[in-house]
Amino acid sequence: MSDLLANLNSPQLQAVTLPPVHALILAGAGSGKTRVLTTRIAWLMSTGQVGPHGVLAVTFTNKAAKEMTARLSALVPINTRGMWIGTFHGLCNRLLRAHYREAGLPQTFQILDSADQLAMVKRLLKNLNIDDEKYPPRELCHFINAHKEQGVRAAQAEAYDNYTQKRVELYAEYETQCNREGVVDFAELLLRCYELLQRNEPLRVHYQERFRYILVDEFQDTNKLQYAWLQLLAGGGARVFAVGDDDQSIYAFRGAEVGNMRDFERGYAGANVIRLEQNYRSHGNILAAANALIKNNRERLGKNLWTDAGAGEPIRAFEAYSDLDEARFIVEEIRELVREGVPQTQIALLYRSNAQSRVLEHELVARGVPYKVYGGTRFFDRQEIKHALAYLRLLGNPDDDTAFLRIVNFPTRGIGARSLENLQATAHQINSSLYNAAASLTGKAGQTVGAFIRLIESLRQETEKLPLPEIIEHVIEKSGLAQHYRTEKEGQERLENLDELINAAATFVDDDGVVMSVEGEGGALASFLAHASLEAGEHQAGEGQEAVQLMSVHAAKGLEFDVVFITGLEQGLFPHDNSVNQGREGLEEERRLMYVAVTRARKRLYVSCAQTRMLHGQIRDCVPSSFLEEIPEQFLLKLNKRAESASAVPAFGSFGGGYAEPATSGLRIGQTVEHAKFGIGVIVATEGRGPDARVQVNFGGSGMKWLALEYAKLTPV
Repeated sequence: MSDLLANLNSPQLQAVTLPPVHALILAGAGSGKTRVLTTRIAWLMSTGQVGPHGVLAVTFTNKAAKEMTARLSALVPINTRGMWIGTFHGLCNRLLRAHYREAGLPQTFQILDSADQLAMVKRLLKNLNIDDEKYPPRELCHFINAHKEQGVRAAQAEAYDNYTQKRVELYAEYETQCNREGVVDFAELLLRCYELLQRNEPLRVHYQERFRYILVDEFQDTNKLQYAWLQLLAGGGARVFAVGDDDQSIYAFRGAEVGNMRDFERGYAGANVIRLEQNYRSHGNILAAANALIKNNRERLGKNLWTDAGAGEPIRAFEAYSDLDEARFIVEEIRELVREGVPQTQIALLYRSNAQSRVLEHELVARGVPYKVYGGTRFFDRQEIKHALAYLRLLGNPDDDTAFLRIVNFPTRGIGARSLENLQATAHQINSSLYNAAASLTGKAGQTVGAFIRLIESLRQETEKLPLPEIIEHVIEKSGLAQHYRTEKEGQERLENLDELINAAATFVDDDGVVMSVEGEGGALASFLAHASLEAGEHQAGEGQEAVQLMSVHAAKGLEFDVVFITGLEQGLFPHDNSVNQGREGLEEERRLMYVAVTRARKRLYVSCAQTRMLHGQIRDCVPSSFLEEIPEQFLLKLNKRAESASAVPAFGSFGGGYAEPATSGLRIGQTVEHAKFGIGVIVATEGRGPDARVQVNFGGSGMKWLALEYAKLTPV
């Protein structure tokens, strides 16, 4: 027994050895919550208060459930295989398998993942002859799942207008189809299980009497139905031990109710609230910054993280001139850290929006720094980017069958698999590309495929003389890609990535420093597509290779690193406009997200922002994030970047300072300059400052060129 409780601090020991009561454990970041949870189970069993069959332990991920089971096996000599430890969905699946008849399910019922559910909804709409542009399948899936997570069946769903009424009717049709086919989606697992226990008293009493102790991890992430399910099982006298951190509740967009913690405190835990505030992860300055930040949220249960590991280093703050300059600074710091012996796997780059990874990835590739995108996909490998690039490829080369097949029916145009099979057979017979063979199709297939061909032809004509960024923006809009993603529940992120593709084109230069986007010729488009293909190559580190970790802040939750960079700390980006527009609740969730980001760092933390950032292909001025102002200055070390050339002389002061000199470094309008390839010319315009400055030069016979100063190597004559 002494070994089991050894090395627990006082609050941890208090939590583990609580008597049979409901309890709420407010476990701060890095405070050892998993250890407390598993040790509590082990202590209950070791002291004979409960057997393995009487414990129900709920987690949010299979990984967490496996870790809990492994730790428990190491603490007590029991067989954990029969124990009920798992996710909400996993436990509900187990219960429904055991009582499939009572639940009204076939014994071999199948579970639909999100892709299967979407396919079923699409099939349903097609069978009912419903316009999927008016009722987008993804949006309908979200509508159905959101109602189920609130415990609302189609029969109980309210409709305030004709459009919503139709969606309710489609929800009912979906329920009928699922029942007929004997399948359940993820949300149905929990709802069906809850309804079974609610209406079947003998079964409910059986499980209420079986589970004497219910332990819940990450309680702040529970939604309304999950909390109701827990309340139902606890109704027979079981004691609930809920572990969570309201300051790390960041999944409201998935239905998580941070208010469940306060409701649990009032309805169950009462005075049995224990705060785990000693942090075993981060140094003191990092924790002090996190505490100062999160105290600005009003609706908190309250705690204050501390450590006995010492203050450590101050938080390094850097204000870049631009997003490109920010990326360069970060990669320079990474290279220096690696030279100092920091493992690359212990360095993480965090961003609020996945679209931000593009600039970072580009710079990492350029400097030969291996990286991995954790829990996500590299920028040029993302679905929406590949779709957009396929349209651009087809503009440049109509014979590109791979690009043709990717987008011929995306967004959906009613072109079926059989039509495409016929088209491919025809193309093979006449030894032609699919694009050229389309003219041979007749009937409905000929009409639908023909409409697609006309779309591509019109896009080619309309973009013929446009600059590169405008070509891409026009194609994204007119192809229907933008509208398609506007109708998706989580389409905003994909739209942001498409915007970043436009930005990539606006900053694209060739080997001579020419800003290709200004030329707007076929050569620029072809060069950019080649660049995109190379960027999408195998630059990401291989399995087992040391690599810097890139991820969104949401993906970083639960992880920790020696060195963390939090990038893009600007108003509208972090905190994100979408959340701020939701009022105080939205802003407070963003602040919790920042709190999560800060507390990922063990030893060193960087925070950075940019004065300008590319948006929709245009350079926009930025305002530093309000979160930066909420970190007291005594915890910050504001960095002055060493000038690498005369074109980048920083004069860093407070946030809002920036570069003291224009980046043209003595170059001025009217000055005569020489370029290695284009010869003698005269500067006629300048734009921007810092590393992203560019000048327009009239080279006479070689024409007018926009040149990026960093690459152009112009010499005054």
